[in-house]
Amino acid sequence: MEIKFEYVRKRSDFGRPCNFSDLPAEVTVDIPPDPSLAQGFIPQDPVDFALQHGPVMAVHEVNTERVQVTSRGVNHVEGGWPKHIDPRNTDLTSRYREEVERDDIYTRAILRLGTLVEHCIRQNNAIDIYEEYFAEDEEEEREEDPPSAKTINVLRDPNPVRRTATHLSWHPDACKELAVAYCSLEFQDKRRDISFDSYIWDLENPYKPELTLMLSSPVVTLEYNPKDWHHLLGGCYNGQIVYWDTRKGGLPMEVTPVELSHRDPVYGAIWLPSRTGTECFSASTDGQVLWWDIRKLSQPSERLVLDITREDQLKNALGAISLDFSLSLPTKFLVGTEQGTIINCNRDAKTPPEKIANVFNGHIGAVYAVARSPFFPKVFLSVGDWTARIWSEENLDSSSIMETKCHVPYLLDGCWSPVKPAVFFTAKSDGTLDVWDFLFHQKDPSLSLKVSNDPLLSLCPQDNGRIIGCGTKQGTVNILEISSGLCTLRKNEKSLTSTMFEREARREKVLQDKQRELQVQAQLLAKAKGEEKEDPQEVFKQARKDFFSIIKAERQRRGETES
Repeated sequence: MEIKFEYVRKRSDFGRPCNFSDLPAEVTVDIPPDPSLAQGFIPQDPVDFALQHGPVMAVHEVNTERVQVTSRGVNHVEGGWPKHIDPRNTDLTSRYREEVERDDIYTRAILRLGTLVEHCIRQNNAIDIYEEYFAEDEEEEREEDPPSAKTINVLRDPNPVRRTATHLSWHPDACKELAVAYCSLEFQDKRRDISFDSYIWDLENPYKPELTLMLSSPVVTLEYNPKDWHHLLGGCYNGQIVYWDTRKGGLPMEVTPVELSHRDPVYGAIWLPSRTGTECFSASTDGQVLWWDIRKLSQPSERLVLDITREDQLKNALGAISLDFSLSLPTKFLVGTEQGTIINCNRDAKTPPEKIANVFNGHIGAVYAVARSPFFPKVFLSVGDWTARIWSEENLDSSSIMETKCHVPYLLDGCWSPVKPAVFFTAKSDGTLDVWDFLFHQKDPSLSLKVSNDPLLSLCPQDNGRIIGCGTKQGTVNILEISSGLCTLRKNEKSLTSTMFEREARREKVLQDKQRELQVQAQLLAKAKGEEKEDPQEVFKQARKDFFSIIKAERQRRGETES
């Protein structure tokens, strides 16, 4: 059957607009069903058809529930022995091994496998397929990526009542674990159900803490022992010093007595290099530095009062809010105080007043962080108020040799990069992490990254300088990965940084000498004027005479003008 429609139009009507009209429907053609064609179809019964219509939305968000992941492990013990052999009996196992080794089947299997293994070893020794022949040339020719950072992990406080992540400490072995001290530093915080626990996190399982450190008082600071990785040192909010052995769980091994501990929160607790690896010292806002031995925490082994007047009076002591110790100078340590003063102490001095070697003044607020450079021990960094400053111990009476610009938010923490001598990190109260490279930019940071909406209070980089942990006020710890340009030591970078620090130290010393010279000249001038001082009555008469002579001269001038 063929259906054909023909539309006829005049040639003159081509190109004109079409005029459509509304007409009732009409049947153009009617094709009745043909029963003979039904054999060519396959009936389908039932026939389902579904239609779903949802509202169109401009913005739609879906938040899935957080999956709780747990770590599972399998402990494999020695097995495969026959039933009549007890693997705990060394005589039976050794006798059975001798019987098996005398068997011909065992000898043939060893010879066959030995040939294959020897062939593989010879192949590996013939050529190293992973050897890089032109690694140095590639590093020189490769262009560095622009400074950047990305978040690779987030650790959140599992407690419903959020606390501040006050201190971070990486595990000395491969940095796979991170100890985080949680404590609320708000004055008289009376929130209910607030937890006193701190945690050790495994980065491969960020959803649940690896170990819970339990104590009757919140921990302000935590430090791994670099000599014995299982020992963890903590300074508490109530002034006590505590240490844990992670092999024996989260309960503390020993705690210092309250009456012989600090009177204020312990903001710094550091292990000391010793033969036993059990010595440490702590500093607090009560103005004391105490030395301890974890084998006997019943009383401190030594005590120092941070009295810069060198009278050894606790009432004159300055409160310590930050503490730093470097292995390159094992007898010295730095203390940052609430009053903005940095105290350089020497433990080997004979008397307590002599232990306070130098005092540096420069900040107008609390010094929240102080750290020696890992490359130049006499250069150290301080963070306080709105600036970060770099100091040199050689310039005792001068100010800082270098400093950052004044920021609008407060700076709350800072640290050096362990791999690049001119790079350091600062944390701000607006949740921003700044990465400074003074060898290239001194006015602005090389990288400024908004990590969180909450203030950043603690920083801790890994030994490779590529990974850095940032703790916030709400207890969230962000693990960031820095780009290679900010964690790769370039050629001659150490020597250039040393030259820069020496140049700035000389410049600051010259300016300080010039200022002293001007002060001496001003004092001599004031002294000379004091010696030539006349009688006050004579000075008054002379001033009165000069005053009236000026008045008389002014009257004469006006009279001449009027005439």
